[in-house]
Amino acid sequence: MKTTVVLAGATGWAGSALAKGIAACDDLELVGAVSRSAAGRSLGEVLGLEDLSVVVSGMVAEALASEPDVFVEYTHPRVALGNVMAAIEAGANVVIGTSGLTSDDYGVIDEAAKGRGVGVLAVGNFAISAVLMMKFSEMAAVWIKDWEVIDYASASKVDAPSGTARELASRLSGAVRPMEILGDRDARGATIEGTQVHSLRLPSYVIGVESIFGGSEERLTLRYDAGPGAEPYVAGGLLAIRKVGGLVGLHRGLDTVMEF
Repeated sequence: MKTTVVLAGATGWAGSALAKGIAACDDLELVGAVSRSAAGRSLGEVLGLEDLSVVVSGMVAEALASEPDVFVEYTHPRVALGNVMAAIEAGANVVIGTSGLTSDDYGVIDEAAKGRGVGVLAVGNFAISAVLMMKFSEMAAVWIKDWEVIDYASASKVDAPSGTARELASRLSGAVRPMEILGDRDARGATIEGTQVHSLRLPSYVIGVESIFGGSEERLTLRYDAGPGAEPYVAGGLLAIRKVGGLVGLHRGLDTVMEF
């Protein structure tokens, strides 16, 4: 039996690549797609895939009428929470690829998901290389107790820090260190779950994250940089879709469903 999927943000940069990936899988079936700009059109027509006949919905509620097994949220931070809550209420398991949700948002999502007995997998970055970078950072934090994070993204990215950087900060979960500062406090970045995070938004970047660990007379730097294409995120997205049905409540990070 195929796992049925509704993809919100199906015509976006990352969403369109994931839609093509789902369409190529024998065990997954795309039964709904959401995109306000392409509402009413065939997704196959929009993406150039002849065999994909799903009609694009303009609203999440309309797409959820197909009663999917999994709802994938890949839209915009301003509407992501509402979309996720609607999917949970409809009884769908949820994969979150949209960044910008806060710890409070995740608390609300976790409570709702447990109440409905469904799983939610929130992934700051679906690229396997990025997941490994975060895993290695967690390992380093056991031995080196001082670190900070730099978050790189394009000038057009509105959320700061990125979902990747937020997820990394959550994983490191450092103790907030008192800082004596002469000058502008904002120059030291934002404190996210005990980690200082500095967000750069400049042309030429896509997505990048760097964790810098400082020890006595030594320093360790771990860094991930994405290229301009969305292909690296497809394999992780498909893995999340396949695994989220085995979860209950909120889980953060692709590595929670990976085998090491």
